[in-house]
Amino acid sequence: MSEPFGQYLRQKRETLLKQDRAYTVRKFAATVGVQPSYISKVEREEVGPPSEATIIRMAEVLHEDPDVLLALAGKVSADLRQVILKRPRLFADLIRQLKDAPDHALLRVVREVRDGQW
Repeated sequence: MSEPFGQYLRQKRETLLKQDRAYTVRKFAATVGVQPSYISKVEREEVGPPSEATIIRMAEVLHEDPDVLLALAGKVSADLRQVILKRPRLFADLIRQLKDAPDHALLRVVREVRDGQW
């Protein structure tokens, strides 16, 4: 998932456009609440990714996970940022320890935390 934000956005929007004309640049921009020229510039990587709020609206319109789009944009949601700020040293250590872990190991950790089985 190392694809640049703009390229990913364009690919996702154009895939949906094949089935629904609501995903033209103009209609997508209107739904998100930005100018079509801005969407074009973001997709061409001429400008940086938009704000968190705009990315979240884009994710909703594209039926995409907002955390995925935020990550591609190099951002972390405000709610996750607050969680990390409460215990920055612990979360930094946890993330560094898990960075090279395979997906199945990460899923196991998530399940254990979610289910309260520590």
